[in-house]
Amino acid sequence: MMLEVYFENSQEKLPVCDEYIKTCEDSLTACLKYEGHDFDAEVNLIFTDDEEIRDINLETREIDRATDVLSFPMLDAFKGELNISEGDTVDGKVILGDIVISLERAKAQAEEYGHSIYRELGFLAVHSMLHLLGYDHEISEEDEKEMFKKQEEILENIGLTR
Repeated sequence: MMLEVYFENSQEKLPVCDEYIKTCEDSLTACLKYEGHDFDAEVNLIFTDDEEIRDINLETREIDRATDVLSFPMLDAFKGELNISEGDTVDGKVILGDIVISLERAKAQAEEYGHSIYRELGFLAVHSMLHLLGYDHEISEEDEKEMFKKQEEILENIGLTR
């Protein structure tokens, strides 16, 4: 399995180091492996700031506030079961979708929760990847528990603990 992550930085408030990108890539790959997916895949990862993510949240979800991460899945998926058709692949890679992370919010949350920015970025990347794979914590309390348990196990597997 190979995961190709196309990265874009659309914010200028905080510097982006290679380790931030590597942390997200490692977290996304760990999530796919945890879920048992062995296909080649592609994800777009965008770092933005609170102002831009607020605009995206308003435009796409009609919620007028900043958030930490947004996920835009490309596949029909439910709890890790993916419905992959011919049009969902490019050059042999399954196009999973887009992940938008507010780097500004990630930094603030890391400080608030008392852990590293790397742990926070890993958490947000895994959280978003699980959404791309069809998990949704907003459906029921049971679904929320399942998703958050998976997140913690994945992060623990790669050493991104609190």
